[in-house]
Amino acid sequence: MTSTFTVLPVPLDHLFSPGDDINSIVIEALSTTRWPDESTGISDGDIIVVTSKVVAKAEGRVVEAASRESVIDQQAERIVAVKHTPRGVTKIVQTSHGLVLAAAGVDASNTEQGTVVLLPVDSDASARQLRDHVIDRTGVAVGVIITDTMGRPWRLGVTDVAIGSSGVHVLDDYTGRHDDFGNTLEMTVVAIADEIASAVDLATGKL
Repeated sequence: MTSTFTVLPVPLDHLFSPGDDINSIVIEALSTTRWPDESTGISDGDIIVVTSKVVAKAEGRVVEAASRESVIDQQAERIVAVKHTPRGVTKIVQTSHGLVLAAAGVDASNTEQGTVVLLPVDSDASARQLRDHVIDRTGVAVGVIITDTMGRPWRLGVTDVAIGSSGVHVLDDYTGRHDDFGNTLEMTVVAIADEIASAVDLATGKL
């Protein structure tokens, strides 16, 4: 079975700061979203994908830091690997969220010099709050995914993955199903939310 879906970037003409009402800002932007068929707004079943940086900034997760490395060490529950490169040292760590990623998700890009942005405290809760506000104010049943950028073991490059969600079927477990040759699938679990996150990143870009 095949299916199609549309990814539509929604410009947010807003530089987020601590205390911003992300719920109202996102809902306002979605209300004027225009689709290829000229329809506007959102519909039941749509999935809203928001980067963790936008959420973190609005939630006040911006901290002053003379050294990004010191903040990475503070945010790390466990150092998994350290790699020395001509550009410096890269630390792969486990965070308090249970995520394993480079630099504990501490980001010094797209923020004022001398500051860094941390990951949201609870991305699932952030997604749930945004979803509840959208449903309450629009009556539209949507899902929400919060994303962050990560590398992958033994692969060059980065991609976006889901680090929080609400109202979304995040995994599709094929265990016990049969392929066209009658073989029983034993290990295949498709990361639906991660695939959506990477598709959205492809459409929106990094800058």
